[in-house]
Amino acid sequence: MILDRILEHKKAELRHKQSRGYLADLKSVIRDMASPLGFAVTLDATRTAQSPALIAEVKKASPSLGLLRPEFADKFDYLGIARTYHEHGASALSVLTDKEFFQGDLTYLAEIKKAVPMPALDKEFMVGDIQFYEARAHGADAVLLIVAALEKRQLIDFHALATELKMDVLFETHHERELDTVLEWIPTARMIGINNRDLKTFSTDLGVTFRLAKRIPSDKIIVSESGIHKREDVVQLLEAGVHAMLVGESLIKAQSIEKQIETLRGTAV
Repeated sequence: MILDRILEHKKAELRHKQSRGYLADLKSVIRDMASPLGFAVTLDATRTAQSPALIAEVKKASPSLGLLRPEFADKFDYLGIARTYHEHGASALSVLTDKEFFQGDLTYLAEIKKAVPMPALDKEFMVGDIQFYEARAHGADAVLLIVAALEKRQLIDFHALATELKMDVLFETHHERELDTVLEWIPTARMIGINNRDLKTFSTDLGVTFRLAKRIPSDKIIVSESGIHKREDVVQLLEAGVHAMLVGESLIKAQSIEKQIETLRGTAV
């Protein structure tokens, strides 16, 4: 399974970063930084009756599709993409920072945060403490915790560490068992993501959101992820009580990112 391969590689990456000097440097950077922006608060404040809040993803490639646009082989204009998202109504950003499988980079996140005044999620596979310090030092306002990738104790400890670093946490779930784990073990979780992509087949099904959303308490922010391509999808998400949607490929691959945002949010003239 691709997730297992990613996690194994991620653990190997971390073994090369285990030095006191590196962690001390990250902590030094964090001490001099302004407080993070409120990711969850922004989503809650910007959702409307017409559209869930949009978390727009800066994404160069995926393991299943490779480069999302052929021109990315020559130049990946991550700053231009992020600025377009900001100018056309996105509420927040998600920035892929995994190098090996998604061709992302932490420097993308850092540069975007300096140039674009929006809360940003570090879209990374978190398996060790050092990654949280890296995320914050590069400007992340929130991090992703994939429930399928972590033990209960790790979920609890990582949530505590992110909170200590003043970052919000998006818990990503794929089925009922994972959702129940979050609700039982991290009752203070604010944002719960429902990933519509099957991690084994990489196919998407919005029915996963419709099924799981019914089980989520009303005080949580529900984020639907993956497989959101057209206005009809968004209308269905609204009817299911979804508060925010994380969209990547359908924006990146669109002929016009601006028009695709307008179409999804229902603001196209």
